[in-house]
Amino acid sequence: MTPRCKRNVLGVLVDVTDYATATEAVVTAAHERQPLALTALAVHGVMTGVLDPAHNARLNSFDVVTPDGQPVRWALNVLHHAGLSDRVYGPTLTLHVLSRFADEGLPVYLYGSTEETLAKLVPALERMFPALKLAGVEPSKFRPVLPGEDVEIADRIRASGARLVLVGLGCPRQEIFTYAMRPLLDMPLMAVGAAFDYHAGLLRQPPPWMQRAGLEWFWRLGLEPKRLWRRYVILNPAYLARLAAQKTRLWKAEPPEPATDQPTGFAV
Repeated sequence: MTPRCKRNVLGVLVDVTDYATATEAVVTAAHERQPLALTALAVHGVMTGVLDPAHNARLNSFDVVTPDGQPVRWALNVLHHAGLSDRVYGPTLTLHVLSRFADEGLPVYLYGSTEETLAKLVPALERMFPALKLAGVEPSKFRPVLPGEDVEIADRIRASGARLVLVGLGCPRQEIFTYAMRPLLDMPLMAVGAAFDYHAGLLRQPPPWMQRAGLEWFWRLGLEPKRLWRRYVILNPAYLARLAAQKTRLWKAEPPEPATDQPTGFAV
């Protein structure tokens, strides 16, 4: 597989890729000191683009967009005969990438989440990957960026010696942050969603059979119903309806051109 084989899912360009190919794209960018923006999109991530054309254009500028959820993988197979046998799940992809970075001595910077989560995440990652080099750890400030602060953040990351930034800010904040920081850094950035919480031991993974069946959303809804009910009860049916319309050609779902603007007021 090539790392940039993009296909249209409801107007959002998603890569036909696998763990090995996506991992290699990140490692290669780190070695070559090239910027690269990667995100892993489940249904909610795709629908943030469908409902916000400006955000859709940002997503379509990403170098790699992996099918994080089974319904997104199914969409690639149904719409484009992609032949994907597995999704490329953000938390699992994170481990694949960290394993390679630990083996090759490439330092990693963690950006996002809370101090409490990072305090649990760091020792957990060090247990999994004893050779892993963490260049820096920076929690989210949970507020809009101040003028010039994006440059200051980029300066801190570069000065740390990092060759990769893992961004854990939640969707769509993490994609906007990654998009904004890409022009400022000579390294890959990965928007990894709930990977920080999962690997810190704060969220329980669903059973494998639920993951294979595309029922992870149901598991997460049971764990966090007040926070997530709107995401799944409203967006999941909307996703399926639009997918059927694209498949039957009742809706063209034209993808917007990739964005080139620099966002202001994004969250850090």
